[in-house]
Amino acid sequence: MQTTYKTPGGAPRQSRCMSTRFDTKIAVLLREDLESWQRLNVTAFLVSGLGTRLPEVIGEPYEDADQVPYLPMFRQPVLVFEGAKETLRTAHARALSRALPRAVFTGDLFATGHDEANRAAVRAVGTSDLDLVGLAVYGPRNAVDKVLKGARMHP
Repeated sequence: MQTTYKTPGGAPRQSRCMSTRFDTKIAVLLREDLESWQRLNVTAFLVSGLGTRLPEVIGEPYEDADQVPYLPMFRQPVLVFEGAKETLRTAHARALSRALPRAVFTGDLFATGHDEANRAAVRAVGTSDLDLVGLAVYGPRNAVDKVLKGARMHP
């Protein structure tokens, strides 16, 4: 079983799973100036919201050969992109105009310590003034591709 993915340089890379082309796409767009720990943290937070509102993105639970159960995960790959602050702002506007399911992470969230404070920090700023550092979006593959136009695959 193999699936072909494109590496950041554009060369195909093979994996050992069944060749599947999904009609939908899960994508994360990160601002290019984030530190490594911030990129990981933002990505984890952003994708955590998708499964809570979109159960169709979650696969079946896992189990190893000893019948130890594990939590289910996304049923398809999560593609991670990066771009400049303006690329993120444009992608956010496109996701809103297409009414695609989305999650945002703003720069203010690096200074908060819990969920309630995170929500308050986002609520305190108007849509056009959000200091976006990350955006997750889910939807039909072509629509997500249009939202991410101008972004590049994360290295």
